[in-house]
Order: sequence, then C-alpha cells, then structure tokens
Amino acid sequence: MSGYDPISSEVKWREKWAEAGIYRAEFQDEKPSYYVLEMFPYPSGKLHMGHVRNYSIGDCLARFKRMSGFNVLYPMGYDSFGLPAENAARQNQEHPEKWTLANIDLMREQQSQLGLSYDWDREVATCLPDYYRWNQWLFIKLYEQGLVYRKKGYVNWDPVDETVLANEQVIDGKGWRSGADVEKREIEQWYIKITDYAERLLADLDELTGWPERVKVMQRHWIGRNEGTEITFDVISESGDKVGQVPVFTTRPDTLFGVTYLVLAPEHELTLKLVKGLAQEPQVSAFVQEVLASSVQDRSNEDRPKQGLFLGHYVQHPLTQQRVPLYVGDYVLMDYGTGAVMAVPAHDQRDFEFAKAHDLPIKVVIQPENEPLDVHQMTQAFVDDGVMTDSADFSGQSNQDAKKGITDALIAMGSGDRKVTYRLRDWLISRQRCWGTPIPMLYDDKGQIVPESVSALPVSLPDDLRITGTGNPLATHSDFLSVKRSGQTYRRETDTMDTFFDSSWYFFRYCDPKNTSLPFSEASAQEWMAVDQYIGGIEHAVLHLLYARFFTKFLSDLGLTTVTEPFKRLLCQGMVLKEGAKMSKSLGNTVDPGEIISEYGADTARLFILFAAPVERDLDWSDEGVEGAFRFLKRVYRIVEERDQFPVQDEAQLVKMTHKTIQRVTEDIQRFSFNTAISRLMEFVNGMYKQGTNEQALIQLVLLLAPFAPFITESLWSLLGQDGFVQQASWPDFDETLIQDDTVTMVFQVNGKLRDRRDVPKDMEKDDVFDLAMSQEKVQRFVEGHSVRKVIYVPNKLLNLVVS
Repeated sequence: MSGYDPISSEVKWREKWAEAGIYRAEFQDEKPSYYVLEMFPYPSGKLHMGHVRNYSIGDCLARFKRMSGFNVLYPMGYDSFGLPAENAARQNQEHPEKWTLANIDLMREQQSQLGLSYDWDREVATCLPDYYRWNQWLFIKLYEQGLVYRKKGYVNWDPVDETVLANEQVIDGKGWRSGADVEKREIEQWYIKITDYAERLLADLDELTGWPERVKVMQRHWIGRNEGTEITFDVISESGDKVGQVPVFTTRPDTLFGVTYLVLAPEHELTLKLVKGLAQEPQVSAFVQEVLASSVQDRSNEDRPKQGLFLGHYVQHPLTQQRVPLYVGDYVLMDYGTGAVMAVPAHDQRDFEFAKAHDLPIKVVIQPENEPLDVHQMTQAFVDDGVMTDSADFSGQSNQDAKKGITDALIAMGSGDRKVTYRLRDWLISRQRCWGTPIPMLYDDKGQIVPESVSALPVSLPDDLRITGTGNPLATHSDFLSVKRSGQTYRRETDTMDTFFDSSWYFFRYCDPKNTSLPFSEASAQEWMAVDQYIGGIEHAVLHLLYARFFTKFLSDLGLTTVTEPFKRLLCQGMVLKEGAKMSKSLGNTVDPGEIISEYGADTARLFILFAAPVERDLDWSDEGVEGAFRFLKRVYRIVEERDQFPVQDEAQLVKMTHKTIQRVTEDIQRFSFNTAISRLMEFVNGMYKQGTNEQALIQLVLLLAPFAPFITESLWSLLGQDGFVQQASWPDFDETLIQDDTVTMVFQVNGKLRDRRDVPKDMEKDDVFDLAMSQEKVQRFVEGHSVRKVIYVPNKLLNLVVS
C-alpha cells in the first residue's frame, strides 16, 4: 500500500491535464455554455490567501459545471498596469515591464500549482500592446461618440502617488491606493461622460437579480439620483449692475422664500472672477487656496466650523426681487449639484451654522403644525415637513404641496425648471503616470486635438523608459512626443489611462483573445457573454463593477454585443483573517500558500479554505483546520486503497446514503454552500468506515469530491480502474425514490403544545397514529380527565388533540 503522497501526484496530474488540454474552451453547439470568472489580479508577486480563496471558489464551480454537462469558459489574466511596477522600476532602475512579466510568470506558476482549471490559451495581460491597443481603439470610439472630452478643472490630486484620482478612487477623503489625504488642483484632464448613462445604470440594477442587494444599494447611492428644481439667480454688483447668473439645484424649492444668502464652492468658476479687482480679492484668493489644500473629507465633516467670505456681490431673489449677499464657503462642494447653494439657515443645519457664524439673517418659512418656531430661540434648523409661512401666495399650504407650486411659478417666469441630477460625476480618465495605456490623442501646432488613426494603433510605450520619480517620463521622451501624420508634425498626449479602463472590458476579450481585427467578435460575445458567475471582493462594488456595467452598455450601443449587463450573478467572498485581523505583511500575520502546498498539497489548501466558513463571510485561518483537511483526504485515500477491508454490512442502507449524499452535495454547490457540501462528504466517508462500502459508492464519492480536490480524485479514479480523467466524467445523478425515508418523526400536541414525538412508519393511518399518541404517557398526562373534542392530523408531521 503506497498511501497518500500529494506532492509527487499533483505534479504528475498537472502535466497530464496540460498535455491533454482538457480545460480548453471551444464552441460546442451540443452543450450549453457557462462562463465562470474571478476578478483578475494585479501581478504584485506571490499569491496570498485571499487569492487562494477567490480562485478556489471559481475553480470548484467551473469543475462542477463541466462535469454537469456545460461547455465552460474559465479564463485568467493579469491587470498589469499600475503604480507598483513604476515604483519597482525606479528602485531597480529597469523597465517596469520586466518586473511585471516576471511577477506574472510567478503567479501563473502558483495558480497552476493550485490546480486551477483555467484555459491558459486565453490569458491576457493588460500591459501588453496586443491588449492595450484595444483600450486605445475603444477610447477613440468613445471620442467619436462624443463621450470623451478634455477640460480644465479642479481635480483630486494624490500627493504621494503624484497623480489625479477619479471621484470613485477617493475613499473617505483619502487616495484609494496610497491612503494619503487628497488635495484639489486645477489641471486640464480627460473625462469620459459616464453621466450620459446614469439613468440606465440606475434603472438596470433592478435586472440584476443574481447580485447581492448590498452591492446594488452601494451603486444606487453612488449614482445618487435626485429630482429637484434648478433655480437661476441673477448676480448683482454693489452698484446694482447685473454681471452674471448662478444656477442652483435644490430638492427643497419649498424653502425658496427663506433664502437669506447664496454660497459658492471655492472651485466655482465665478468665485475668483467676481472678486477680480475688488478689495476682497487677496483675502478670497488666499481663502480658496487654503480650502483647496484641505481634504474633501475635512470639508465634508459635519462637525467642522463652517468658514466663508463675502464676495462683494449679491444675487437677486427670483420671486421677491430682494438682494441677498453672495459668499464663498468651504462646506460647499463643486461635486454636488452646480457648486452653488441657496442658503436657507432656518431649514438646513449647515446653512444655520454658517449664518450664526457670520451673523446672517435667519428666516422661518415652514412652521411645525403644533408649536410655531421663534427664530430667536432656535438652536438648530427645522428640517421636517410643516405649513408654509411668510411665503407670499404659498403661505398656509403644506410645504410638500408648495414644492410643485413654487417650481411652476419659476418655470413661468423663466427662472427655473424641473431637473434630475446625479451624484455620479464624469469619469476622470487621465493619469500623469507612464506605466499605463497611452491616451491616443494628438495636438497640432495650434493646440487642436485629433485622435490617432486606428491604423497606427497601438501607440506603444517606449522600450527605454527611465523612471526617476520626478514627473512623467513620457513628457520628456522626444521620440514618443513627436509624431508625423500626412506631412504634419503633432505632439502626443503624455497622460495615460486610469487602469480601471483596462479592467472595464477584459471579460469580453477572453471570449476572443487572439482577434487582431476587433477587441472581440460579435459571435464570440454571443457564445459566452454575459458572465454567468463573477466572483470578487465587495471593495469593487462601486469602482470596477460600475465601470464594467458602463462599458458593456457602450459596447452594446456600438453594436459589438447584444448584452447590456456584463455579469448575471455576482458573489462577493469574505476576507481571509488570522487571529481576527486581515492578513498583511505589516502585521506579520500572513500565511504563504506556497508553504502550505509544499507541506500538505494543493488539495488540502483548497479543501480547508472552502470548508472553514461560508463563502460570503470572513474566514479565520486555522493551522488545526488545515491539519483536519489533510487528515480527511488521507482517510478518503485509505478507504479507496484498502476498500476490501470495509465490506458492506447493509447494501440498501449504503445505496440510500450514497444517493442522499449526491443530492445534498449537488444542492449545496449550486447555492455556493461549499462548506456544508464538504461536511456531507465527511459524513459520507464516516458512514462508509462504520458500515462498509463498495466500489460503486466509492466511485460516487470520488466524483463528488473532484471539484474540491482535483488532484487526489484523479489518483483515486485511477486506483478504482476508471478510464480517462475524473474531471471529464459526468456528475452523478440521484434517484428520488432512493432518498425517501421509510420513517418520519411525528409530533404529538395537546391543545397546540408539544407533548411528545415518535418515529413512525411513513404514511401511517390517522387512526393508528391516534392510538399511538394515546398510549404515550406524556400525552396521557394532559388528556386524562378531559374529552377529546377534535383531532387535527397533518400526515407525516403532527397530530394535535384538542381537549375540553
């Protein structure tokens, strides 16, 4: 007897699978297609246990679906542009591609060691020209459709990574990667008009029945649809001249008569323009610079004192024609509405605090029904519904009714309109980095912008990039900068694309990775898309998943696909913890998957990580749990290898146990309850050790275990004398008639209260059940001395005696 030796056998089976090409996905009309995908990784080096968990879930599902008769697409690639490669290149004084490709080789080898059943022929790496040329092609298509534009404006600046961030990459006022406080800078940048798709992105969330509700809630919040009124205020100088207009969006037009001042965001285009040449100019300019140097998080802090300055101008109230002062305030953000706020201090807490700090009037225009407000006694704003007051013809109405009336009045005067706004902002796509997809745009000597010709793609990164850490090296690379087209010299754009562009459509490229004419063919997308099961962390709920949905809708609009949503079902797995904390190098609590595989084998690592916790919950690493998984696999190997020593004691019982296990494991995998599926297999093995087994039951065991532990099951399949690979065998069926129990547990109640329970033959006659109940001492105790007025009988479940 040879015993279980995972190390040598796993190498053997990896080689055999690769040689036979059993995981290659090809068009097959006779089989339904199924697309399984995990979010592809950044190739930072070795795999960590979070990777192992993610990939083990996907691989288990892919193997199960193949065995269940599906034509499975299960690819892998690498999201390989980004800042870490630049940092490594600067430290090592080498091209970032060298570090990146070396890491890809390392990760691919570790993924193979895990036995992941990817179709490696479809591998993509976003840093290679054969991929990013299609990023550039798509950018040009977006530009041609009017969905790309360039503008100067205040942007989120990460002072550590020295680049611009999209709004979605600012988490609680800090850079998503560096964690640094984000600043505001005025720079000319490229944007994608994702806001043109805001309503579709919001409405189509209702179609995503296979997504976690919390992810959909997060996207709804980020898109942030608001119905309200846009009101136009005329700007008036100190001398009374009209010098401009300020549009304001509000969801509270009912408070319009309570406006006592207006506030502009420091970034608003009028803020500095209005004070030009005025006495306030130096003070306002200094204030704007100070505010922009602070983080968005600080400015949004509700507890922070509200600061601001008078701009030397007024606005004219559109209904009363009164002048109210115009301020700049640090608490007004350009990212919300129009960057201007009509301040109603009696009915908005931030305005109330600002008004108190600057001794501005407070006017009550909505009174609570029971107790009228005295403005002199107010310690906070009144923000609830009530009755309109001091609001001209609208006084006496409910404030909800007045919303419509006031908006109608503004529309009639030409001073307002109904409007829908979104919290979502256009996607700031350009980055001042070199290790990314070059933006394929050119500038002529007059500064006019033209797209690169499609025939000239890809615009490739230079082979001699030198990264010093001081600015973008593309901006000083003469060979890259200058290009001739039709006899005219152009200057290239030196910004590169946000790396989230790369990951917003890669799942389409997997469908047709060798296509040199298009990003993918319509036929390939028709065959595989949408992804049937997508797997990845909840941290991507807004960023990646929102961009991927946008791109899919755009590609559909281009006519490249009929799919409008990329992922039918989404699973967000929990984190892997150790001693309650997320694994990280800084905490010194990481576990190297390579060491686990070297000691116990890949099957043990996979089995433990799928068994230790439900997939949506965090998993706490346990060395004892790993040992337990290894012991279980050794028990499985032993009972197959020494099967003659475990003769069957009860053939019928073994058949029933086998079919019940097939049913339960199948149902558990289908609902991603991998931990309970493995528990059923452990029970099955324990049952065979106690009651004996036979070759047919062991074959079923090996088939059921195959998606979880592919290496050992190939060895056991061979030991059992079966042909081919177990991974290509059919998933077992169960017989409904063989999983039915002969007995059921019958509950006995008296007046609806449980008094006893007994196992009885299934489908026992009512009279027989009644006689049995009456013979039970625990029932007799509550029936004695009473008459049974009614018998309620639910077959195979309960008998309830209603007594007087």
